[in-house]
Amino acid sequence: MKTMFRYNWLVREEWYRWCEEVPEEELLRIRTGGVGGILHTLFHIIDVEWSWIRSLQGKSDFQENVENYSSLEKIRKLDAEFRTEVENFVNSWDISMENRPFYDPQPDGRVDVDAWGEVMRHVIAHQIHHIGQLSVWAREIGKKPVSANVIGKGLIQPLSSEQ
Repeated sequence: MKTMFRYNWLVREEWYRWCEEVPEEELLRIRTGGVGGILHTLFHIIDVEWSWIRSLQGKSDFQENVENYSSLEKIRKLDAEFRTEVENFVNSWDISMENRPFYDPQPDGRVDVDAWGEVMRHVIAHQIHHIGQLSVWAREIGKKPVSANVIGKGLIQPLSSEQ
């Protein structure tokens, strides 16, 4: 679990560096699919990650307005602000948390019950899904997307061949 969150954060940082080389109007342009444009999608990834982690902790959530985050600098600042809380929670994860019930009230009055481990994996998959959208949009503007490859990021160190 922790490894895949670290993977997501590394890839997100690579996308931020990628964005530095793209004109702001391209980052803000509304695109087909997804939640809007490139910056809006990065905002959405950060907001959803933070919201789910807060919900698991029983903390209140508030809706940030994407209109307040219309630059790469503002997106990075929001990510840094939210990351501390998310990272602390992820780093405290242990197997005893895997099957804890999460009660998720629905708009129609039902309450869905999911396992915490399932929610955490949803958060991981959510970013990976949207990173795929960013990759398509990168190609549409003629730029090579950030690699989604897990291998080569140094997330898990192999045992030495002498062991």
